[in-house]
Amino acid sequence: MRTEVNRLEILANITPLIENTAMRYNLIPIEIDFSKENHRWFLRIFLYSKERDITLDDCENVTRSLEGFLDELIPVKYYLEVSSPGLERKFKSEKEFIIFKGRRISLKLKEPLEGETEKIFKGELVDYDTNEGLTFFRFDDGVQLNIPKDNIQSAKLYID
Repeated sequence: MRTEVNRLEILANITPLIENTAMRYNLIPIEIDFSKENHRWFLRIFLYSKERDITLDDCENVTRSLEGFLDELIPVKYYLEVSSPGLERKFKSEKEFIIFKGRRISLKLKEPLEGETEKIFKGELVDYDTNEGLTFFRFDDGVQLNIPKDNIQSAKLYID
């Protein structure tokens, strides 16, 4: 028997539960993904903490706290994966620009800024505004740039 799955409805139902559970451990779920791959459903939760690195214990605590509740909200068999986002992961939402404010990032633009030739910069994410875009402090010359959000191709954390 096939069960019809409304992926977006399931995400809407489970997101508050996941956010509240992560918050109990001082963690932030920066991405929650429920998708089907090779005929199998996967629920992937990527956790972040402003104070410390994510540990295996953090992932286990969140997993154990969620297991029984998620089974009631997800009508199909699924695989649960809880992890940190990793250093090389590209930002996937505007929320991440806000969460990672003050951190070093690598930024790739769609088009060079006026008067510039380069499209890839390393620097500090100074601020982010959902309407205006981001304020960025470029390391190589110490210049602060304002970058419209529609010119951002990709961004990720940058580690020396």
